[in-house]
Amino acid sequence: MVYTWDLTIPQLSGDKTRKGYIYLPDFYNDDPERRFPVMYMFDGHNVFFDSDATYGKSWGMNSYMVWTRTPLIIVAIECNHEGDGRLIEYSPLNFENSTLGRIHGKGKIYMDWLTKELKPKVDARVRTLPDREHTVICGSSMGGLMALYGAVEYNDVFQRAACLSPSLWVSPSKVIQMIAKARIENDTCIYMDYGSEEMFNHAATAEALISISHMLLTKRVNLAFRIVPGGTHSEASWEQQIPIFMDCLGL
Repeated sequence: MVYTWDLTIPQLSGDKTRKGYIYLPDFYNDDPERRFPVMYMFDGHNVFFDSDATYGKSWGMNSYMVWTRTPLIIVAIECNHEGDGRLIEYSPLNFENSTLGRIHGKGKIYMDWLTKELKPKVDARVRTLPDREHTVICGSSMGGLMALYGAVEYNDVFQRAACLSPSLWVSPSKVIQMIAKARIENDTCIYMDYGSEEMFNHAATAEALISISHMLLTKRVNLAFRIVPGGTHSEASWEQQIPIFMDCLGL
């Protein structure tokens, strides 16, 4: 069952509301003592239902979870749709782009909110397993970059991450530096992929994927990296990867 509520993130968008989504397994109430791992996802409006999705196609996570009866809670938060709001909130880095100009990333503010405000509220209100070993972060595109950032810079919170089509192009050198400086536990598990049909959407992508994968392996991360044959930069393509990344992350 997916429940929704309205929330604000004052540090980022003032009193403007956005929607939060939380999936609880259908069998959540069968055993009042049972607790569940939690996966936090970006672009919450695109996660569960086509009717809410920006382009009319979601990941279909609700259907997958109901069908597989996976014992997992999912918390997904809608992005900021105003102007460059999503890009700014979902970038942990400042970067310049010939099309976008200079972007002052507020990804740290977002992740501080998620880990210090949202997660404690979720842990207090539903039966979670709140420890690092049972906390996962997942996203695609800019959300994929944020999932990687979460796993690296907030490694004391997230043991596992799924980073689909991560927007490494924003600043590959800064991403590499971030990973190089980070303290990452060697039980960290990261799934990262990229679609073969989107590889050349940005000139720096292919080289960035190789360099960043190498750096993650150097840090002893348990990395599952793949190029998805025929994969595109779309929710329909990311939906097809759900069984694969869930299996890679042991969910």
